[in-house]
Amino acid sequence: MSPSPEARMEEGVPEGWDEEMERRCELATPQDTARGLFFTSILEAVRALGDEAALARCQQVLGGQNFVGFFNYPIEQLVRLSGVATRELSGRYGGPDKAARALGRKAMVDFLASAVGNAVRVVAGKDIRLFLGSVQTIYRMAASYGERTVTWNGPRSGRLLIRRSFLPVEYHEGVLEELFTLYGVKDVKVRGQRESPLDGAYDFSWE
Repeated sequence: MSPSPEARMEEGVPEGWDEEMERRCELATPQDTARGLFFTSILEAVRALGDEAALARCQQVLGGQNFVGFFNYPIEQLVRLSGVATRELSGRYGGPDKAARALGRKAMVDFLASAVGNAVRVVAGKDIRLFLGSVQTIYRMAASYGERTVTWNGPRSGRLLIRRSFLPVEYHEGVLEELFTLYGVKDVKVRGQRESPLDGAYDFSWE
């Protein structure tokens, strides 16, 4: 049974949060997978809380499974883990939206620190536009699902369209924000908008 609206408010989780995460899981297929490093990234974020009970609740969702960074695992598991982790981190970050964004930022840091991510950075060099221009290829190294395209409105602004992605809009906002930060881009603005249960548009710009 899902928590009552009152319980959700007490936990800092807005009404409809659990239903949305469950809907995302229902839309996943066995062919939709993500690298293990994204699972370990979330678990590390919760572990940093120093709350063993919170970490246990996250591990319970995964059945105590261990993850290898470069191996692929069902995206449904990652969605369920991110839902529980966001709830656990909500108090630290000031709400579930900010917690999801923080998880996205950490995911980008951990991806670029991996062997695959480091290879991507070597190819793209210091050119953020080149990196974003290869976004579909880059995402394919991390996950099996979805389509991503970038269109440019000017030299320092554009839009990323993500089709059929299972994690919340705020998570992807965090991914983009951290990417720009790691590339040394200043005064970045990222605003995501959900267009359907699994689709979103992300406008970005910088000074």
